[in-house]
Amino acid sequence: MSISNAIPGASAAATQGASPLAINGLSVAYQKKPVLRGVTFEVNEGELIGVIGPNGAGKSTMIKAALGLIPAIGGEVLVYGKSLKSQRRLIGYVPQRESVDWDFPTNALDVVLMGTYGRLGWYRRPGAKEKAFALDCLSKVGMADFADRQISQLSGGQQQRVFLARALVQDAKLYFMDEPFAGVDAATEKAIITLLQELKRQGKTVIVVHHDLATVKQYFDSVLLLNVELQAFGPTETTFTQEQLQHTYGGRLSFLDPGSLAVSGAGGGGGRP
Repeated sequence: MSISNAIPGASAAATQGASPLAINGLSVAYQKKPVLRGVTFEVNEGELIGVIGPNGAGKSTMIKAALGLIPAIGGEVLVYGKSLKSQRRLIGYVPQRESVDWDFPTNALDVVLMGTYGRLGWYRRPGAKEKAFALDCLSKVGMADFADRQISQLSGGQQQRVFLARALVQDAKLYFMDEPFAGVDAATEKAIITLLQELKRQGKTVIVVHHDLATVKQYFDSVLLLNVELQAFGPTETTFTQEQLQHTYGGRLSFLDPGSLAVSGAGGGGGRP
């Protein structure tokens, strides 16, 4: 079963001809301190885009503000040329694992089925079709055998896979993923990147907050370099350069060798920005 056609998503007419995401002048402040200032960019459809920057750069803040999860003090967010509110059904979101209450009494299958509520509404219960699709998405991330397992009993990597399956069951056109690779085992990382590549093949657009500079060129078509303000955005081959990284990270970046990077303060995970 293909994750793109098991449950029909939005019609092509709702997305035709417009950029999946266009952000203009997005700004956010915490207690009057700017943490995101005037960020403007537009993404192409069918790309994997890495959001890169030091701790406190505003990476997660940008994702949350673009999704309307935190208030912005300025700026505009358009999804396929329309307001976020009118296009929310086209969006899938994988939050940072640390931000989730994993003690909530529910099993893996029920967590994934939550991804169907955007189409069904809160008053319709998922039926056999939705459950079959949810199980297929769990299978895609190697978690079908854990469908009945309480999420609190899963490992960190397994929990992350369940949330990826929940995003997949939304059958979105545009995905936001906040540090999906943080703190996961090698098998989960491989499963995640396999899924990202499958989403790309289906023409989906995926924006990923990422901290491991050593894998950026391998994983992403384009990169967005952020440090409160947008530092650079473009194809990975021409944008992910020593000059641009030094500009973004300042003195916290050093090259160990031409193919390896070491960064002080580059990592993600847990922090609000």
